Amino acid sequence: MNPKTISVISVTAVLGIAALFLSIYLTDSPSSSSSPRQELLIYCGITMIQPMAEIATIIEQQEEVKISIIKGGSGDLLKAIQYNRQGDLYLPGSESYIEQARREGLVTQSVHVGYNKAALMIRPGNPKAIQADLNSLLDPSLYVVIGSPESGSIGKETKRILSSAGIYDQVMQNVRELTTDSKRLVEVLRNGEADLVINWYAASTWQENRAFIDVIPIDEQYASKKQLILGLLSTSRHPDIARKIMIYATSAKGREIFNKYGLYDVD
Repeated sequence: MNPKTISVISVTAVLGIAALFLSIYLTDSPSSSSSPRQELLIYCGITMIQPMAEIATIIEQQEEVKISIIKGGSGDLLKAIQYNRQGDLYLPGSESYIEQARREGLVTQSVHVGYNKAALMIRPGNPKAIQADLNSLLDPSLYVVIGSPESGSIGKETKRILSSAGIYDQVMQNVRELTTDSKRLVEVLRNGEADLVINWYAASTWQENRAFIDVIPIDEQYASKKQLILGLLSTSRHPDIARKIMIYATSAKGREIFNKYGLYDVD
């Protein structure tokens, strides 16, 4: 299986651009004879893109369908769903986005597919001798980067954690950069730009990141594991096939795939 066969599109390429979006998704309209296969669209948060791409590849082969994935910050993905009113499945990094989508009538069914958990992340070997304490984020000598709560699930979770610890405003004054999603939080450590970030634990387990990231766990009092929920969109034009993706994602094989990318055993 090769996840690269799946079409993966950044949410920035479609957010607010309806014409481009529709050209991607509406290839199987009744008037079109150029594409005999049905096409499904999945909105997927950055941290879950690899397991979802693997599962999408399997379902493509089994069902002879075409699956495209739009990736990005979970909040930006929800905005794209709200704006475009198209697509089949939504997998954000936080259950709160599914709850919001359900309240708005955008999600009709959902299943639990894994877990994730926020963690402090530093450069390999901890060259700045950073302590296992959220208050390390207040150190003005450190280049601190966190996610924006407006665009992605890790930003929202970071705000919740730091607010619970009573230091969110102080950390915001010390932050050098707010990012849109977990991908950039990985990049600033890989590139040696940042000393300390908060990101989803799963990103640190990926083979391409392990050599560039060390993890400092956050006390369970502030950072507990979070459920990952895959939602069926009310706009789905192929709900039967979308449900097959949901069933596979919750099966033993699906769990094995999610766990391979650090999205189950996060304790």
